[in-house]
Amino acid sequence: MPQINLLPWREDLRKERQKNFALAGITAILVAIGVIFAGNLTMDRKIEYQNARNGLLNEEIVKLNEQIEEILGLENQKERLLARMEIIEQLQRSRPEIVHLFDELVRTIPEGVHLSSVLQSERNLTMEGVAQSSTRVSAYMRNIDGSDWLTKPALDVIATVTVGNSRNAEFKVRAQQVATVDEEKEALN
Repeated sequence: MPQINLLPWREDLRKERQKNFALAGITAILVAIGVIFAGNLTMDRKIEYQNARNGLLNEEIVKLNEQIEEILGLENQKERLLARMEIIEQLQRSRPEIVHLFDELVRTIPEGVHLSSVLQSERNLTMEGVAQSSTRVSAYMRNIDGSDWLTKPALDVIATVTVGNSRNAEFKVRAQQVATVDEEKEALN
């Protein structure tokens, strides 16, 4: 039988396979390097894009902080203006009170009583004067108690003094001005 040597063919096939394997390995390495390079480029672009977005957001945050400060300034200004308006409204409401107070002072003074001074501190009044007798001071206090604009009369001092042939009573009376309806509502709030 004839002998055929198949070794060189197998060896050539093995070399061909090794060559193809090496070529496939190099190709795979080159493809992997390309993929890594493309991935790096993509990630760099995404990072740049995100940094640009972050920069834009930071700029907008700065703008919003400025607007917030402006709004807070406007709110403070609004509160000051509202407080001024409230004071003006309160003054407008209390404007006729002084007229009523003076009118009531005149109406409550009985004959024979003369006031020498009237002091007002907020709602508290202190009246000093001279009366022909202590009975007239009592009548004055009753008139204050019956008044619509004055209340809570209290006698601080009464002293009898002699001036010439007559005896007079010097007195000091305290009273309170009646609170208006608006003030009572504010006190309840």
